[in-house]
Amino acid sequence: MKKLLFLLLFLTLSPLYAGKITVATAANVSYAMDDLIKAFNLLHPETKVQVILGSSGKLTAQIMHGAPYELFMSADMKYPYVLYEKKLAVTKPVVYAEGTLAMLSQKKRNYCAELFVLKSPSIKKIAIANPKTAPYGAATKEALENAKLYDKVKDKLVYGESISQTLSFTISAADIGIIATSALFSPKMKKHKKAIDWVEIDEELYTPIKQGIVILKEGEESVEVKDFYNFMLSKKAKKILSSFGYKVK
Repeated sequence: MKKLLFLLLFLTLSPLYAGKITVATAANVSYAMDDLIKAFNLLHPETKVQVILGSSGKLTAQIMHGAPYELFMSADMKYPYVLYEKKLAVTKPVVYAEGTLAMLSQKKRNYCAELFVLKSPSIKKIAIANPKTAPYGAATKEALENAKLYDKVKDKLVYGESISQTLSFTISAADIGIIATSALFSPKMKKHKKAIDWVEIDEELYTPIKQGIVILKEGEESVEVKDFYNFMLSKKAKKILSSFGYKVK
């Protein structure tokens, strides 16, 4: 009897049996996820959050092909609505944050000309996210087109499959890159100074990047998934997202 009671107590307390959830997350949120998960675990220490990062388009394709993700945080409302309409998401998509675009260069540049700095002969490679799969890439292309710059610089463009890969290209291979502003608030990037190393892109040039969240069919019965979903819409999460440059309501 004592052995049975000990075993039951072990199973109850062991972290091996704690709740675990899998969250598919657009790459731009990766910079804030550590802080978000730490804050969530203060409220729910028994829940382990596994994060799968990628472009919103590719994550959506994976979900449609049966990937066992339980919650989806997209960089664009379009993809959660696709999943909702196909009954692969069980909650109606809601906006949890709004992202913005910024230009970053490893070399000091004069940003007075804003986007038109991209025409400079010294800039031969411009990193952007793939407009076909990454909402930040679609917003970038829209901004370039509205500024009447796309045709002038399209031969300079190099594409990252996600906004995080675009940041890697910007730092390692390109002369300049158009990235998520949120990346610049991560600990590794805070050394870069606004108006010296980076500048925000005029938000009038692109459609607001409204980021959506849904509970997926796989997580429909999970209390832990609902807890994380509710946390992401809470004032605490919004305060953290705001500290990473997101707009929240």
